[in-house]
Amino acid sequence: QARLEEAGGGLVQAGDSHRLSCTADGFTFTHFVMGWLRQAPGNEREFLVAGWDTGMTEYTDSIKDRFTMSRDAAKNTLYLQMNSLKPEDTAVYYCAAARSIAAMRNGNLRSTGQGTQVTVTS
Repeated sequence: QARLEEAGGGLVQAGDSHRLSCTADGFTFTHFVMGWLRQAPGNEREFLVAGWDTGMTEYTDSIKDRFTMSRDAAKNTLYLQMNSLKPEDTAVYYCAAARSIAAMRNGNLRSTGQGTQVTVTS
């Protein structure tokens, strides 16, 4: 059974950098679009970034100059490097797999993890 597990959440200060990771078990990254979503308290889940192993990647405007997604295929691990963090980045962050970038944007997910909390203090 396909399973994703996020790690690396925590308490960080505004302006700091932080990296999240996501390991996959039961499926191969290269077969899916991989990406990150987040959900802040009281808000709907928000698309952040998604891309294929080939490098075609799309970011949402609010984070595209600060966040970078990368992957280590050998480790079947996905990363989200977050720079210049802001209090409004506080959310539960999820990694996810989908059949296409459009599907990821629409929340039509093949698999997602339990999420990891990131709290940014001012």
